[in-house]
Amino acid sequence: MKLRLRELDESETHMAREKRMAAVVPIMPSAPVPLRPPTRHDSMVSAALHSRQRTLSRALIGMDACASVIGNVATLLVATVQRGHKILVAGNGGSAAQAQHFAAEFVGRFKRERQAYPMLSLTVDTSILTAVANDYSYQEVFARQIDALGQPDDLFIALSTSGQSSNLLRAAHAAHQRSMGVVSITGNQANPLARLADIAIHVPTDDTAVTQELHIMIVHILCDIAEKELTANEGDAHP
Repeated sequence: MKLRLRELDESETHMAREKRMAAVVPIMPSAPVPLRPPTRHDSMVSAALHSRQRTLSRALIGMDACASVIGNVATLLVATVQRGHKILVAGNGGSAAQAQHFAAEFVGRFKRERQAYPMLSLTVDTSILTAVANDYSYQEVFARQIDALGQPDDLFIALSTSGQSSNLLRAAHAAHQRSMGVVSITGNQANPLARLADIAIHVPTDDTAVTQELHIMIVHILCDIAEKELTANEGDAHP
């Protein structure tokens, strides 16, 4: 009797499965979506590109006044690495991404095969950032890391469009307390971060977006010069 019931159950299950499969409607491939004709966004993009070209052209002309200062930072970068020290870099928001970009180019490579150079972005460890922000304050998220990692003659580089960020100001103070050099890369206006720095780069624009674009250009210039100088020295040491 039990065997018969099991056979009935299996039969019903099989029938239910076949009924369900029969109810499935095959999905037909959809027709390709036709390309839409050009919209007004095309003209908006073109206008934005021409506007950015004019703005960047004016800013780049003004950057000539920064050339010697950027050169001094490049010299300091090279000297820091040659002496066996490291660079710590930080920023907030878009500047945090640029700090990470800087470290990636420096530790990895920019244009040349060469040794890895010691640079660490203080924006990347979410456990440290959230622990310090939670237990102390967000103002301490970079200073606390400098207290832990900074050594005399290391270098701290702070990227900020405004130069007003409290966490970077505290970090600069912490760096000085550990006998580190401090470099600021900011916008055009006088600001407290630049006043704390040993070397301050001011880009000649008050537009936040353009400031960030010029900052990444400065990062690339610094990486290029550092690689040229350091790889030349590597060649002298290892012919």
